[in-house]
Amino acid sequence: MGGNSTPFFSGTSCDMTIRIGAVSYLNTKPLVYRLDELAPDAEIIYDFPSRLAVDLATGELDVALIPSIEFFQDPKYTIVSDACIGCRGPVLSVKFFSRVPVEKIRRVSLDEGSRTSIALVRVLLQQRYGIEPELESLPIGATAQDSDADAVLLIGDRAIHQPVADFVEIWDLGDEWCRWSELPFVFAMWVAHVGKDLRGTELALDAARDAGIRCLDEIAKREAVKAGLSPAQCLTYLRDNLHFHLGPRELRGLALFYEHAAALGITPPGRDLSFAASRIQV
Repeated sequence: MGGNSTPFFSGTSCDMTIRIGAVSYLNTKPLVYRLDELAPDAEIIYDFPSRLAVDLATGELDVALIPSIEFFQDPKYTIVSDACIGCRGPVLSVKFFSRVPVEKIRRVSLDEGSRTSIALVRVLLQQRYGIEPELESLPIGATAQDSDADAVLLIGDRAIHQPVADFVEIWDLGDEWCRWSELPFVFAMWVAHVGKDLRGTELALDAARDAGIRCLDEIAKREAVKAGLSPAQCLTYLRDNLHFHLGPRELRGLALFYEHAAALGITPPGRDLSFAASRIQV
């Protein structure tokens, strides 16, 4: 596999094991690659992003990979790693399909799988077209054909594989945000409560990301079939559509997203976002 497998974290010096909440989606695989080796005494719990956010809020988890819209909800949260899931252009797996010209959209069906993507759609429609359409939920597992709404938001495999013939406009939301804002978009990051002693887990999270990026080809070969992609398509998605470093421009994009989400009442206003500046150069 290559790389240094020296653990960055050991829970044996303290009675309490650090509990890490992670996601098992394809786009998170580079972030958790060899994390069990790099933090051998931590407990890694895999669950849906929404559940991780709840468990982090209630203290069931010490650190978790949570969606950016969830990070905005609690002023006691801080970002603890410069590893993230983001994009600097087309993201491929988050798309908005419209049956009518965008300015004529009145009703939108939104994939239940991602509150962050829902918020992103609302921000882009309001900021670019002055539209605040009627919103309805599209159950997880449903396709665009299961809704008669003017437009449909899909995430994950369904977005990648959705037939395009029935739609007059298709947005790749990562690309639309990046073109409009001229900044990257951040979908998720590692978050903990301010002041939480993670005893080196932060370094393990960084190192796992670095190891994953070095081994994208291996990850793609292993995960392609489950994602319904060829190994080459899977590698292209991980390498070219996603960005895993939380740098200064990503932080500016995150702050801009928060500003617009708060203006729409999606998230509480007046949040002084904490970026763990000692670890992330802003």
